Amino acid sequence: MYSCHFPFRKGENVMLKFRSQQICRHKLESSMETNSNSASSNPSVSSLRWKILRRAVLSRAKNPEGESQLGLKLISRKAAKGFNLIQCQLLHHDHESRDARFCYTLPIHGCPKLVLTQRMDDNADFSDFEICNRHNIDNTGLVCQWPSEDVLAYYCLSHADMFRSKNVIELGSGYGLAGLVIAAATEALEVVISDGNPQVVDYILHNINTNSEAFDGTRVKSMQLHWNQKEVSNLLHTFDIVVASDCTFFKEFHKDLARITELLLKKAGHSEAIFFSPKRGNSLDKFLEEIEEKGLLFSITEMYDAEIWTHHQQFMNRDESWTGYEKDHCYPLLIRITR
Repeated sequence: MYSCHFPFRKGENVMLKFRSQQICRHKLESSMETNSNSASSNPSVSSLRWKILRRAVLSRAKNPEGESQLGLKLISRKAAKGFNLIQCQLLHHDHESRDARFCYTLPIHGCPKLVLTQRMDDNADFSDFEICNRHNIDNTGLVCQWPSEDVLAYYCLSHADMFRSKNVIELGSGYGLAGLVIAAATEALEVVISDGNPQVVDYILHNINTNSEAFDGTRVKSMQLHWNQKEVSNLLHTFDIVVASDCTFFKEFHKDLARITELLLKKAGHSEAIFFSPKRGNSLDKFLEEIEEKGLLFSITEMYDAEIWTHHQQFMNRDESWTGYEKDHCYPLLIRITR
């Protein structure tokens, strides 16, 4: 199997880069032709992923020495630093490896530092997209640590009491920062850090093992969880709190996300889901319609933390640390979902 990495590492031979792009372009065009022959008038999530990757690779083939952030700009509006609420420092990156280790310093006295292994945010591998199509999942958990995850982790730190002695699950966790923060700093009873992407779950498990000494008495485990999977009897109405960040982007997943949220929340006593997500046009509204269809209640809060709001206002005033910031696409709203 061939792999296509973009952007390419500095120092590689230009002809090798161009040949790799030709290979990827050929495979992408074949895949797109297959998808288009079977697609309905509404494009599937997988066909949209192919279009994103195809556009990036074709652009790179026309301009092999183009800007390294092109692929990411096509995929989403990712900030270089985000809200920068939790200090992050690169510990180690072997340039022959796709992975790097980062240290997250939690902004509360006495909290342990967390070390996470994650991909460098300027690499995308062709095989990643093949896995996404095979499992009908998205690839966003491997791209980077998204700003909403930073906000969720910070919010959980600031409201640690609500997690004490609770069973908690994080959905669409990516590398698991928020779940690890809850496990290390809130005295939760149990924290399950889940994602639908098997590659991401491998990273989560690695990061749990790396930080195991930080969890004290909290039970922490990783889990591959698809929002549409039928057999969830071992999880049915098990959790006091469900958390997630920026999981409402793809409208095709809204119904399944609402379904799994309802199934996970405890029926006895108080339980709630805490989601952080930008509005993104009508995407969030459409998800909340599905929440109502499940008989759940929700509230939306715009100003939920003074520090985060201050950052937001600075970005709105064209702070150069986040160029292209737009409230609709970038500022996470707090959504609280209850029975």
